[in-house]
Amino acid sequence: MALAEISKAFGAIRGLWRRFARGLSRRLPKGLFGRALIIIVAPMFILQSVVAFVFMERHWQTVTRRLSAAVTQDIAAVIDVVEQYPQDEDYTTITRIARDRLGLTVSILPPDPLPPAGPKPFFSLLDRTLSEEITRQIGKPFWVDTVGRSNLVEIRIQLDGRVLRVFARRSQTYASNSHIFLVWMVGTSLVLIGVAMIFLRNQVRPIQRLAEAAEGFGKGRPIGDFRPSGAREVRRAAQAFIQMRARIERQIEQRTTMLAGVSHDLRTILTRFRLELALLEGKADVSELARDVDEMTRMLEAYLAFSRGDGGEQPEELSLSALLDELKSDAERQGAETVTVAFEGPDAATLRPAAFKRCLANLVANAVRYGRNIEISARHASDWLTIVIDDDGPGIPADKRDLVFRPFLRLDEARNQDAGGTGLGLAIARDIARGHGGNIELSESPKGGLRATVRVPA
Repeated sequence: MALAEISKAFGAIRGLWRRFARGLSRRLPKGLFGRALIIIVAPMFILQSVVAFVFMERHWQTVTRRLSAAVTQDIAAVIDVVEQYPQDEDYTTITRIARDRLGLTVSILPPDPLPPAGPKPFFSLLDRTLSEEITRQIGKPFWVDTVGRSNLVEIRIQLDGRVLRVFARRSQTYASNSHIFLVWMVGTSLVLIGVAMIFLRNQVRPIQRLAEAAEGFGKGRPIGDFRPSGAREVRRAAQAFIQMRARIERQIEQRTTMLAGVSHDLRTILTRFRLELALLEGKADVSELARDVDEMTRMLEAYLAFSRGDGGEQPEELSLSALLDELKSDAERQGAETVTVAFEGPDAATLRPAAFKRCLANLVANAVRYGRNIEISARHASDWLTIVIDDDGPGIPADKRDLVFRPFLRLDEARNQDAGGTGLGLAIARDIARGHGGNIELSESPKGGLRATVRVPA
């Protein structure tokens, strides 16, 4: 039973620790600059906290105790003189000696009751230490006021038939200038943190430029005059990125050149087929052969479009409303019964116009092929463009929606197998969307068919 309770207690502690760690991780900065600054500031803060605690505990408190003990000894000596030696009527001599030799303002009051104890100060080191010394050395009823006057400490001690009132300077009883140490410590820490922030920002800036260049290259945008800078490791990473970019661009150029040659050769053969079919017209039934040649031409254009990707097109400003109107006209021309378009947000967006239009045209053509009623809605906000295309066709099963993006793949059980196509439309569309730094997702449409959601930065 005891082991079960102990295990349960440890489980509760582990749960609390996990919740604390998760809450702390959510509040910690996510950027490199903030985390590096914490790595510098946290040890400095802990070190200074320990130093300040040791200073308060060992130096400040010790000095205050010794000063309070010395003042209490002087007061005890005054009390001994007052009680054991005859004095003049108004205690002029002892008052003068205390003022000139001891630095104390002494007066003898009538035997009235001591004032009630006042509220203790928030930081009661002086009050506590002085009270302890008076109790230990004098042992008589007393009253201490360390709050009333900022520069003076008032002490009243009950004697036989009289009350001794003493005013002492606060500096006599309390290490009042020790705060200078804390001021210097905090001030130098702020200066060091400021210097560290400047150096850290200079070290983080090349990493930020490298990240921006990589993100821009991934989105097909020009990266300008990016050059390696910063620490040696950052320079190596930037140089590796530049070399990687050069290899990718060289590979794309080689692929484009090869495809241009293949396209030229295949189109030459197809043109020869067309001429031969034209010569055979009227001599035989060549309509089936002509349809095959047209189908081969369409397939060749689809293959080349897929392999070519965005063709190195540069981003430029595009009118979204005009693009949506053009898509609506294309869908109606392809046979859609109803096409509705809705748009919200700024009209201008920076995209690759031809490539992005081909992406949306493939999705709209796919929707028109399997549905009759099409709905296109777009929203441009927070530097992101989201376009949703809904149809009322048969849709695609949820477990196969990712498969349709594979090249040359067609789901015959989900779509009409007699419909034409090469199985590259969705693959080309997703490739273009990802080339813009976004993606395409498929889901169930409220209209009962398929919903295609395109989301890209713009």
